[in-house]
Amino acid sequence: MGIDVFTSSDAEDTEVRRLGVDLDWRNLGPDDRAGVRLEKAVFRPLGQDAETDWRIYYRFGKAAAGWTWNGQVGTDGAEPLGALTVHNEGRFRQEYFLEREIIETPQGLERGIYYTFAGGAFDVPLGVRDSVSVVVAAQEFTGKNLRTHLRLNYVRSLRPEWGLTAQLRARYFHSSHPGEFDYFSPRNFVQITPTLQLRRRTGGWRYVVAAGLGAQRQTAGKWRPARSLSAQVSSPAARAGWSVEGAVAYSNTPVGAGATYDYRQITLGVRRAF
Repeated sequence: MGIDVFTSSDAEDTEVRRLGVDLDWRNLGPDDRAGVRLEKAVFRPLGQDAETDWRIYYRFGKAAAGWTWNGQVGTDGAEPLGALTVHNEGRFRQEYFLEREIIETPQGLERGIYYTFAGGAFDVPLGVRDSVSVVVAAQEFTGKNLRTHLRLNYVRSLRPEWGLTAQLRARYFHSSHPGEFDYFSPRNFVQITPTLQLRRRTGGWRYVVAAGLGAQRQTAGKWRPARSLSAQVSSPAARAGWSVEGAVAYSNTPVGAGATYDYRQITLGVRRAF
């Protein structure tokens, strides 16, 4: 059994809160589990009145023939929702993903605007300390807009014994019908963010901290700073007993169609295995 809380807010007074309860009848780890998830989602776009969604999902994880499947499939009573990932653990790691969710803006909630996001991620080792990951994806929105994505991440291990890496993160997307509704959707958007990341394990606990500072630009706009900061912590996974995890993140990557972009999110989760 698990309970988790998610909250996010941005500079335009948009708030999202989610409370989820996971009930698994089988859970031997993320690669071997089955259960259900009940979720309450509360949306308050641009400081307006809150709207509440109730969701139910089937959760699953399975490993077979060198591939691992993880995901949850469900509904909010109106549309199918969920996420699925499939990956291997080979030297050239491959991951394929599919996600469907509602747009958390005033028009998104009022008109029922959803997106379906699908693509693949590929890790290419370049040597003992260097690697490159590539993400290619397409995002289809309710309406006519189709957004194509390309992301590149170059990683250089600076101090392997510390888990310290230097990364150059770059992302680009193109919208076929820019500005169709009220979510952030310029014709083209590019972001380049040099990032330092520290990943450690101590006594079974896992810690990840990352900070980046770079630049971003959209069609008809000027280059401006791009900032990101994130931290994660998780306790050892237990076959019986309690485990906890938490994460915080900040970025100034645009989400809505307004002129201010600061975005913050917090996630806390508690699990009890019997």
